[in-house]
Amino acid sequence: MKSTNYSEKVMDHFRHPRNQGHLIGFDVSWGRVGNPVCGDLMDIYIRVHDDIIIDIKFETFGCGSAVATSSMITEMVKGKTLDEAYKVSRGDIAEELDGLPPIKMHCSNLAADALKKAIDNWREGFRVGERLPDEPELVSACASSEVAKKIAKLGKTIEGLDDYKGNGVFNYVNKYEDFSGLRTLILFNGDKSVEIAMKLTEYTNRVILVTDEPSVKTDDPELKTRLKTSAVKILTQSEILRISGEGEVEKVELLELDEKDKFELFVDAVIVLESN
Repeated sequence: MKSTNYSEKVMDHFRHPRNQGHLIGFDVSWGRVGNPVCGDLMDIYIRVHDDIIIDIKFETFGCGSAVATSSMITEMVKGKTLDEAYKVSRGDIAEELDGLPPIKMHCSNLAADALKKAIDNWREGFRVGERLPDEPELVSACASSEVAKKIAKLGKTIEGLDDYKGNGVFNYVNKYEDFSGLRTLILFNGDKSVEIAMKLTEYTNRVILVTDEPSVKTDDPELKTRLKTSAVKILTQSEILRISGEGEVEKVELLELDEKDKFELFVDAVIVLESN
């Protein structure tokens, strides 16, 4: 097993990920896991028929190894029974990739855990149905001034916000192509931030919208339908506490308001729109 360099297989699955995307349907279950230390988030979707995984997709917000391990595990278990798939270990994934650096072994652990979570959910009767899990219920917010005030207040309390302006922190978006391939986090601040998040998914598949509310609120009901089919990830009831990095944005620290837990996400760009 290689310990310092990425194998050709790792690079191939990172550059050309297999089975990327999501699944919906009443024959689909889903599992999500995350690592608060490295900031990786991983979703695995499985379509099951007669106890066999007939289709599988993944969505990952994380490093190249996280993408590669997610891609590999989908190839390894497609067509297998649930029992066979459940036995796949992180060592099996790393071996199929011709090795991972020791510091990246947690990525294969996440991939295996996400698959197991999806299988557990299937066995417990959870089905995705007609919409993606954890999809926010967008509701009308005609008098959203209080939300705007909260967001504006939050923006002022983010440690490092001003320090990284122009070096990963943006108050507006001029050229969407500048965000191509970047892990981008957007602080929810009304309909405009939702529109930007969805537009960015045309240039990067790693977009997260953060709100401190239980759901994303919007004045435009049509956004609900559009968001359903977008690749935007949404973190609800979460606050951005701190932005950090060596000269440029590298990670953000967030607070999960429900559980009062802090966690980190590795990102390349943070968008905090100026309040009107």
